[in-house]
Amino acid sequence: MIRRLRLQVVAVCMLLVTGVLGGVFFSMYTAAKDGIRHSTQELLGRVIASDPRVDQGQSGIMIGGDQVQLPYFTVEVWGKTVYVTGGTYSDLENTETLRDILQSCMDQGTETGTVPAYHLRYLRVNNGFFERIAFVDISMETASLQTMIRSTLQIGAAALVLLLGVSVLLAWWVTRPVERAWKQQHQFLSDASHELKTPLTVILSNAELMDSVPLDPRPARWADNIQSEARQMKSLVEEMLTLARADNMVRTSVFSGVSLSDAATDCALLFEPVAFEAGKTLNYEAIDPDVIISGDPDKLKQAVSVLLDNAIKYGAKDAPIELSVQKADRHAKLQVSNQGPSIPPEQLAHLFERFYRADASRGEKAGFGLGLSIAQTIAAEHKGTLRAESDEVSTRFILTLPLLRK
Repeated sequence: MIRRLRLQVVAVCMLLVTGVLGGVFFSMYTAAKDGIRHSTQELLGRVIASDPRVDQGQSGIMIGGDQVQLPYFTVEVWGKTVYVTGGTYSDLENTETLRDILQSCMDQGTETGTVPAYHLRYLRVNNGFFERIAFVDISMETASLQTMIRSTLQIGAAALVLLLGVSVLLAWWVTRPVERAWKQQHQFLSDASHELKTPLTVILSNAELMDSVPLDPRPARWADNIQSEARQMKSLVEEMLTLARADNMVRTSVFSGVSLSDAATDCALLFEPVAFEAGKTLNYEAIDPDVIISGDPDKLKQAVSVLLDNAIKYGAKDAPIELSVQKADRHAKLQVSNQGPSIPPEQLAHLFERFYRADASRGEKAGFGLGLSIAQTIAAEHKGTLRAESDEVSTRFILTLPLLRK
C-alpha cells in the first residue's frame, strides 16, 4: 500500500511537471514558428510590391536574432505565358521545375500557402491583366524549427530525469509518517489477534469442561453463554488476523489447479441445510463442470461460503438463493444472487469496507462486517474481482477469476 502511494505521488508530480514543461515548450515553439512565418510573409509582401528587379537586401529575415538571406524569385502569369521577373534563382525560365511549382500553387487556389515538394512559400497578387506570384525558400525555416524541436526534446528529457529523482526523494520523504502509522496499525492488529487467540482458546476449553460436568440448569446456561460468546470472539479474531496478513502481503495460500465447479458444489452442499432451516431453497444446478482456475481451494471455499452465508442471511424468506459458475472468455464467473430488498447505491459502494453494516433496510443479522472484505481480499489475491449489484429483482455478488492457462 505504501509503495503504491509513493508511486502515485511520483506519477502525479511527473504528470504535473510534464504538463508544465510541455506547455512551456509548445508555447515557445508556436511563438518561434509564428515569428518566422510572419517574417517570411513580410518578405513576400516586400518582394511582390517591389520593382521587378528587387534589391538583394530586401530578401533577409530575422531567425534567432540573426539576419538571414533567403533565396526567392517572382513570376508574372499572363494567361498561359509565364515570365520570371526577378529573384536569386537562375535558369528557371521554361523549365519542368517551374511548371511543377506553378501547377501546385494554382491547384491550391489560395492567396498564400506552401509548395512542400520544393520547400517554398508563395504569395499571389492579381493585378487584373496578369497575376504576380512571389516564392521564398523555407528550407532555413524548417531546419531552424527542427533544430529547436531536437534541442527542446533533449532539454526536456534531461529535466524530466532530474525531476524524476527529485520526485522519488520527495515521495519517500512525504510518505514516511504514513508508512510509520500504517506499520503501527497493522502491527497492533496482528499482535492483538495473536494475544487474544490464546485466552479465547482457554475460555472455550474451560467452558466445555463445565458443560461436561452435571450442573443445575442456571450454571449450565452460563456455560453455554460463555461458549457462544467465546466462539464469536474467536471468529472475530481469526477474521482480523486474516485481514492483517493480507494487508502485510503475507501470502499464506498455496496455488494449484483447482476446480471452481467442485469448490462451489462443496460449499452449496454444506449450506443447503442452513438455507433449509432459514426457510429458503438453494439452487446450484447452473454450475458448469470443469471450470479450472489457479488458486487455493480452502481460500476459494471460504470466499464462496461468505457469499452464500450473506445471501441466506439477507435473502427474502421463501425466496430461492441462486449459485452459478460459468466460463466467460478467459475468466470464470461465479455468481450468488438472492431476492429481497434492494441495496441503495450509497450503501452498495461501502459493502466491502471493514466492519461496515448496512442499515435497517437489510435487517440486523449476526456477524462483524468483515466477511465481504475477506472475500474481496481473497479475490484480489487470486488476481480476480468481486463486485455487488442490486436492483428491485435481486442482489447479486459476482466473483470473477482468471481461468488456468494450459
